[in-house]
Amino acid sequence: MRALALSMACVLALMLSACSGDADQPAPYGATTAEIGESQAILGWNLSVTNLRFDGDHVLVDVDAAPSDPAAPRTKPEAIRFGLYGALAHPIEANAVGGCADITNLDIRPATATPDKINGTVCLGPLRDQSQVRGVYAYSPQDRIAGSTVAYPAAFPVGLTPTNENDTGLRLQSSSADGFRADGAMLEPTALGDPVAFQGKGYMLLGLQIDGLAARYRDESLARGGPLMVVVAPTLPPPGLSHACDVYGSSVLVLPDAALDAVAVRASLCTQGEINAALLFPTVSVIGTHAALWTQPRD
Repeated sequence: MRALALSMACVLALMLSACSGDADQPAPYGATTAEIGESQAILGWNLSVTNLRFDGDHVLVDVDAAPSDPAAPRTKPEAIRFGLYGALAHPIEANAVGGCADITNLDIRPATATPDKINGTVCLGPLRDQSQVRGVYAYSPQDRIAGSTVAYPAAFPVGLTPTNENDTGLRLQSSSADGFRADGAMLEPTALGDPVAFQGKGYMLLGLQIDGLAARYRDESLARGGPLMVVVAPTLPPPGLSHACDVYGSSVLVLPDAALDAVAVRASLCTQGEINAALLFPTVSVIGTHAALWTQPRD
């Protein structure tokens, strides 16, 4: 009987330990976490995300938000972005307001906002392989953790040269850098010798490879208080100089699936504005931020 009692005690201790471990599991890369259908406080808002669903090539979620404290500062709704969480081939993000502008064949009520309310549907996509979607996240490029910014120069046609991983815990480099005039005319590298090529406005589509060790990125994100985002400048508010700029945006949150052993993000971002600033003197900044993640309830 004594042996049986000791065995039962050990089993109970293991069960309690396992339960405690689940409860104390840190949020992925410092992002606060809730299940789809729940509300979180983020960016000065109490934000709920419900009804994650797939329709055609898009992922849709319904959002509802009110100020956490009406008297306190909060992020403008137009500056809040949503993205898909999971083991995706590349990030997919959209603005909370205006992200459904291209979708005309679905019966939805796109998210709208007033200074004290956000309500409606957020559209994310297109995405054909929806099996990897585990949830959605929210963040704002305007929300920046003090002392966390590291900025790098980038220029057409080279883009961003490989960065030192010890700067941020991540290694960034360009996979492509395509330059365009405002009328959509593509610039060849030989345009650098043309005295009239860089006049007026223009934009650059910058492909980025973002890599690192998941364990290191997780530890540093928790210590920092949130994950990193990559933000390029200069930029313009939608509608920009090109529809591609509206689709790609000027920021991306680095929030890979927590189950992966490595950070391997492949993103495309857009710099736009005065053509010299956008193509020859843009910056790529890696910045700590706060993020909220909603995941599908466990079965």
